[in-house]
Amino acid sequence: MNRAWTQYLPHSIKGRLEGRHRLQRVIGNTGWLLSDSILRMAVGLIVNVWVTRYLGPEQFGTLNYARAFLILFTPMATLGLEGIVVRNVTRAPSCRNEIMGTAFLLKLAGGVLTLVSAALAIWMLKPADRLLHLLVGISALGTVFQCFGVIDFWFISQLRSKYSVYARSAAFIVANIIKIFLVLFDAPLVAFAWAGCADLALGAIGFILAYKAGNFRIGEWKFSASMAVGLLRDSWPLLLADVVMLIYMRVDKVMIGEMAGNTELGIYSVATMLAEAMYFIPMAVTSSMYPSIVEAAREGGEKLDVLMQKNYSLMAFLGYAVALPVTFLASWLIPALFGAAYGRAGLMLIGLAWAGLFFNLSLARGSFLAANNWTRIQLFADFTGCVINVGLNLILIPLYGGMGAVIASCVAYWFVAHGVCFTIRPLRRTGVLMTKAMLFPKFW
Repeated sequence: MNRAWTQYLPHSIKGRLEGRHRLQRVIGNTGWLLSDSILRMAVGLIVNVWVTRYLGPEQFGTLNYARAFLILFTPMATLGLEGIVVRNVTRAPSCRNEIMGTAFLLKLAGGVLTLVSAALAIWMLKPADRLLHLLVGISALGTVFQCFGVIDFWFISQLRSKYSVYARSAAFIVANIIKIFLVLFDAPLVAFAWAGCADLALGAIGFILAYKAGNFRIGEWKFSASMAVGLLRDSWPLLLADVVMLIYMRVDKVMIGEMAGNTELGIYSVATMLAEAMYFIPMAVTSSMYPSIVEAAREGGEKLDVLMQKNYSLMAFLGYAVALPVTFLASWLIPALFGAAYGRAGLMLIGLAWAGLFFNLSLARGSFLAANNWTRIQLFADFTGCVINVGLNLILIPLYGGMGAVIASCVAYWFVAHGVCFTIRPLRRTGVLMTKAMLFPKFW
């Protein structure tokens, strides 16, 4: 055994890991990602409860409207590059500097475009709302710093996410300390937007320091026009998929704000905040598994099916492990944490927790599609889910407010993850694997 943490495992498990160095690295990397997510969930929950109580449903809803509006533009900052860059660096680590330098400049340009586009759009749509202009503009400024996220891509490809964890965790802790002081000193709403921007800026600084600590130099990065064309050629379907995915995952907040008001949006945002906090384990597992899926996809054959069945089964297990307890606890947990004003968020949280089962499965399936470069299938699935979600929101939000958006999300998430598999021939085998996983979930 070559990993220090394995000495603390039971002998039966240690024996199964003996000599399986790749699996040890995957588990160790997942552990680092989980530790980061657990820190964020624990500290973030405490601070966010405090901030949410301080702001109240209306102001909290206004802040979330601004964030949801901005998120619709963030695909321009990410450019759908993460999976492509990780895949390319995994396959050709000797081209690291050229790949990362090219991706960095592409993401920097995308971040600036996001800032300008979001600020201009909110000014045109809400010309008299000065507060909303500030909230969107300040939040959009943070997207410029996301270009340094290419460093995270490198660490993911090498299963060395502990360096990224150091960077993100330090920035997160400082940003939350700032939020605590803002509450203590009765700061205005705009100050909390600045705190969110500071989180991203500090994270960028942390990534730079972590990269240097790993004995790498940003100065060695190179830009290649031909590689930029290649990256964008591979990523554009993922970029469009990100656009439609964010629409079907985030447009509900914009629609609730417009159709039911910011107070209803504030209540709904509490439910989504808690539901999304539960995604940290499947996201960490998926991130760590991706390099292995890329290798299995390259080899082809039965190995990939076996790996994906284990992945889907684990994702289903994690989905049930969250949804069942939430079903019984949410009705009293929400008022206890956030106050009676947010009580109706309990039922919304239950619905979103069950939607999380399908979110987990879609994460795993997304890795499979990216590894096989089937990005257009991902685009089709997300676009169809977007149409379903927006259509149902138009019908259900006027009738049921935030709960209508929850129902729409459940239907859309199911279709994007599972239902769509039976409408596309190459994914029918995937649909069977997912069905088996939901019927017989297990911890791998």
